[in-house]
Amino acid sequence: MPQRLRIGLTGGIASGKSTAAQRFTELGVPVIDADHAARAVVALGTPGLGQVMQRFGSGVIAANGELDRRALRNLIFSDAAARADLNAILHPLIGSYMEQQAASAIGPYVVLAIPLLVEGGSRRDRVDRIVVVDVDESVQLKRLTERDGSTLEQARAILAAQASRSARLSAADDILPNTGTVTDLRQAVDRLHERYLHLAQQNQGLP
Repeated sequence: MPQRLRIGLTGGIASGKSTAAQRFTELGVPVIDADHAARAVVALGTPGLGQVMQRFGSGVIAANGELDRRALRNLIFSDAAARADLNAILHPLIGSYMEQQAASAIGPYVVLAIPLLVEGGSRRDRVDRIVVVDVDESVQLKRLTERDGSTLEQARAILAAQASRSARLSAADDILPNTGTVTDLRQAVDRLHERYLHLAQQNQGLP
């Protein structure tokens, strides 16, 4: 039996990915979120949390036994080797978790919401199409400073650490422009959904 059509949803920070993902969910499409997976694989009692503690010590564990994300962020912020070690632990776990979720999902096609899909490189092999939520960088900066309280310098540093807008657009099979209202973006998702339903039907060899 052919594999269900897989759509990789991505975009820069503050681009509107969450709004797009929510609309796909409302349309009955299973959305497997990498951010959720990243939390799940280091939840209390998981092997992932044990591996993180073994590598970084008990200082990254909160009093209740859960991962202290802020402490871990501070630890790896300026340490490239530590960041690489963390990624080596988490990325395979996140990938396996998302694969399991996608395999058991029920729907016409499945969306894998992966913020760093373009940066991840090899993850491109896990999806049939990439859809990018696109927004001008000036809008991202405005949203970051207003929504998250970041300074303009901090916001620019965040954007600089991600793939460029041009790199994401070059990788895109489909683009969701987020230059208007939330309603505009949701309607754009609706139109893309109809296209994906057609592609999913073709993928399954249905008439």
